[in-house]
Amino acid sequence: MPRYYFNTRIDGELIRDPDGAELRDPDHAWTMARAMIRDILHDEDAEPRLMRAAIEVTDEEGEVVLEFPFTEALIEPGQGSLRLH
Repeated sequence: MPRYYFNTRIDGELIRDPDGAELRDPDHAWTMARAMIRDILHDEDAEPRLMRAAIEVTDEEGEVVLEFPFTEALIEPGQGSLRLH
């Protein structure tokens, strides 16, 4: 199984995930990133900087597989976007 790393980017700083996780595919990585973000927001709801953060998921070669902004984790699947226009 491929290994994915869940790095956090906030205010220009990248906090690397040293361990990663073996997951079946990028879709599973998306699900894992969303769950991680929702847990963080639940635990750290007083930290407004987190709304500018994103999880950058990379593969074993360091290539970005997906970027998941923390704000998108607040949207339930199938609910649409947060656009105000």
